Order: sequence, then C-alpha cells, then structure tokens
Amino acid sequence: MQIEHAELSLIGDRSENQDRVLVVAEQGATLLICVDGMGGHSDGAKAAEVASQTIAQAFSRSAKPVFDPQGFLHLAIGRAHTNLVAIGAEQSMDTRPRATCAVCLVQDGAAYWAHVGDSRIYLLRGARVLERTRDHSHVELLLREGLISEAEIADHPMRNFVECCLGGDPRLPGMSITGQKTLAAGDMLLACTDGLWSGLGDEEIGATLGSGDELYDGLRMLGQQAVEACGPYADNTSAVAVRVGNGKAAP
Repeated sequence: MQIEHAELSLIGDRSENQDRVLVVAEQGATLLICVDGMGGHSDGAKAAEVASQTIAQAFSRSAKPVFDPQGFLHLAIGRAHTNLVAIGAEQSMDTRPRATCAVCLVQDGAAYWAHVGDSRIYLLRGARVLERTRDHSHVELLLREGLISEAEIADHPMRNFVECCLGGDPRLPGMSITGQKTLAAGDMLLACTDGLWSGLGDEEIGATLGSGDELYDGLRMLGQQAVEACGPYADNTSAVAVRVGNGKAAP
C-alpha cells in the first residue's frame, strides 16, 4: 500500500507554536501524530514535544506490522501521559504541562486511531468527511445530552473546555480508540488540532483537502483557510494528512 503524506503547522496569531505534528513511516506501517500543548498551562510546547516524541519512539520500537494496534495506541498514549505527569510533578496541579492528542496508525489497508481531548482524526473519501472523532469536551457532552445544537458549539462560552487531557492528574485519562477501518484507494486521513477545525465545517474540510492533486497543496490551503476564518484570534493551526493508494478517490 503506497502512502502519500504531508505536514503543516502554523503559528496563527499566537506568540508561540505549542503544536507538534509528525508522520513516522516504517516497514509498511505509517503513524500520524498530532499533539496540542495546552497554552493555558506552563510549558505547553514542551508538553507537546515530549508527548509526540514518546509516541513516535514507542512506534519505532514496535515490530511491524503492529500486532495489536488498539493495544499499541493505548500503551503509547498512556506512556506519553505518564511522561507529562513526571515533568510536571514539582509544579502545582493548575500549572502542570498538559496536552491533547490524536494518533492514527495505517497498515495493511486499514486505519486505527485514538484521541484524547479535542484534537481530531478525520477519514475522508471522495472529498467528503466519511467519519471523524467526537471531542472529549464540555460542549460535546452538552450536545450528546441534547442541551445544545451543533450550530451553537462555535459560539458557546465553554467551547475550549476539554474533559480530559494528557498530563496533570496522574490517573490515566479517558481515551477513545477505534476498531479497524478498512481503507479504499484515494482515502485521506487527517489528524489536526482544534486551531484547524474550530473555524471550519466538515464540508469545507473535505472539499479543501481533496481539491488538489498534491496532498500538501490541499493541506496548505486548508490551514490558510482555517487561520483566516478565525480572524485575529487564530490559534496554532496544525495538521498531518495521508492519502492511500493510487488513482482517484473512491466515489
């Protein structure tokens, strides 16, 4: 299975980029890593760097193809959490480094993904969003309980409050891990921080990312569109994407 990949990380209107994105491709398996250091806490950039490198190293040390993808994702993210807890152990609970993350493993014609917080994974087919993760956030909880509508999320005063994250509390955070997702030629997978998706709807993400022959061109346009949509308050805007197989996307 041939894989095309691209990465993008824009600082937006912030003084520091606290996002980290990586693609690690080894022996027929590809791992997408997207980590968003939480800017309201100290050392957000360090948290993102430590978490992304911890997950990448766990992947590099694993035999390929990964025998137990869900188990690998759980252990790798858990190890990243433990490392963030360790670097913040001497700080007060409110100031410990924290991060959200989204990780996707692609191998043997299939994808498996996991996330903590409001960093997201999208599966796109034919320039449409086929599936995406649901955030571990307060507004997502309100949405599931029918207390707000999808349209109300963008302007909700608690839209940036996540229910779980890496770092801080030593207890392992809640994480969502998928089963096997079979891929078709032309399918795209996108891992991104909230700086990218917060100003864009699923239709815009699908249409823009799938608009170019080169994956990086679509990703670059998507990043620029996200920064412009958020105006003078644009967050760090980062994403990593892969496209599988050859030829046109499946209808």
